[in-house]
Amino acid sequence: MGDAIDLTGDGGVIKTILRKSKADAVGPTENFPLVDVHYEGTLADTGEVFDTTHEDNTIFSFEIGKGSVIKAWEVAVKTMKVGEVAKITCKPEYAYGSAGSPPDIPPEATLVFEVELVACRPRKGSSLGSVSEERARLDELKKQRELAAAAKEEEKKKREEAKAAAAARVQAKLEAKKGQGKGKGKAK
Repeated sequence: MGDAIDLTGDGGVIKTILRKSKADAVGPTENFPLVDVHYEGTLADTGEVFDTTHEDNTIFSFEIGKGSVIKAWEVAVKTMKVGEVAKITCKPEYAYGSAGSPPDIPPEATLVFEVELVACRPRKGSSLGSVSEERARLDELKKQRELAAAAKEEEKKKREEAKAAAAARVQAKLEAKKGQGKGKGKAK
């Protein structure tokens, strides 16, 4: 479906999108570094499957940036969005290198993974921090809105008082004129 994208610039990690995510899908971020994936890994030379989550329909979870997975996954998965399925081809230096991962992965093996990004989540505990930070931010915004509303209300009250005072002055002048007129009338 997609074109092959060289994510490392040296051909070490090549990603091809097999199924695009929805337009509004999210990807891993600093706030959502925990990822859940389905995958199947094969040896590029033989096509032999060495690992898969499809057989028992499990989810593999890891945190981006912690070095708990091969380098190719760190590079490729953080470019994905939830719902996306990609083929990731990894040269040995971005996988298991000269040591391999016996008995399934021989030394200097190029690996091909089909990976589906199932979910991105916040770190355990940080979600509480994020939630309380967000609540504090919203409370602060609410307070600012209330202060702005109070200031507007105060301004409105001052304007009404000024109008009332102006109206009272006008009324007093009119009364004074009426009084003068009556006074003149009585004198005649």
